Amino acid sequence: MKNSVLVIGSVAFDDVKTPFGERQNALGGSAIFFSMAASHFTNVRIVGVAGKDYPEEAIKMLCNHNIDTHGLEIADGNTFRWGGVYHEDINRRDTLYTDLNVFADFKPVIPREYRQTPFLFLGNIQPSLQLEVLEQIEDPKYIALDTMNLWINTALDDLLKVIQKVDLLIINDSELTLLTKKTNLLAGLEKLHMMGPQHIIIKKGEHGAFLSYNTELFYSPAFPVKQATDPTGAGDSFAGGLMGYLTTCKEIDFTALKKALVYGCVMGSFVVENFSTDGLTQLNQEQIESRFNALRNIVTI
Repeated sequence: MKNSVLVIGSVAFDDVKTPFGERQNALGGSAIFFSMAASHFTNVRIVGVAGKDYPEEAIKMLCNHNIDTHGLEIADGNTFRWGGVYHEDINRRDTLYTDLNVFADFKPVIPREYRQTPFLFLGNIQPSLQLEVLEQIEDPKYIALDTMNLWINTALDDLLKVIQKVDLLIINDSELTLLTKKTNLLAGLEKLHMMGPQHIIIKKGEHGAFLSYNTELFYSPAFPVKQATDPTGAGDSFAGGLMGYLTTCKEIDFTALKKALVYGCVMGSFVVENFSTDGLTQLNQEQIESRFNALRNIVTI
């Protein structure tokens, strides 16, 4: 399929409480947030696992947003569930519980019709599973990877193998330091580029993100919102906007990646204004372009 992206990641229910309210049984998971954001730019194919308790209405909602769910396995058992409470400082949260349920036995199987999808996003799952996915994909045009400190600490050998095979790595400041043993941003980026990826994005939360394109740097602030109601899924929505836009580009050069980074910040801004995926479901292209142009006035592309 032309102009399409394949995402492998988690499908979850979130029980979230913030200073601005709370939501039980909210749709969540990296694959869901990514897919909803990317669907505003491109066709999306999702590979993940949910339990028998996952509502048919949620699957219909995904399909209505140009998200192909044939790769979404419905397994016996309950869907992955996460619960958390955010502090008055919305950047800080406490995890109350993480029940992996059917996600604990997730073995991603890529449907045959998905295997030639040109763009691939490896969501935050075990590096060994990411390697299994890469073995099933045929000649992808562009591969992006998300990871976290847990895998750096517990599965470094497999993670390094994955990093060698991807075009873009998305991590945050602390993960960069943990992975490279460098506290300086430039020194860390230089070492990380030597591990494989030509393109690296350093997420800085409410402060935006850095792009390193073969060590050439670009920075975009986050789009300023009046109230961040629920930051859950902001990073995955950022990645979805970024990868979704890249599928529309004839060439993935520095200019394309800079614009993609800004679109990623824009999509992240929509999701934090509401609980769950609510900020992405009623979104239209005019609203996206309005925020993109406003943010572009702040940065130089």
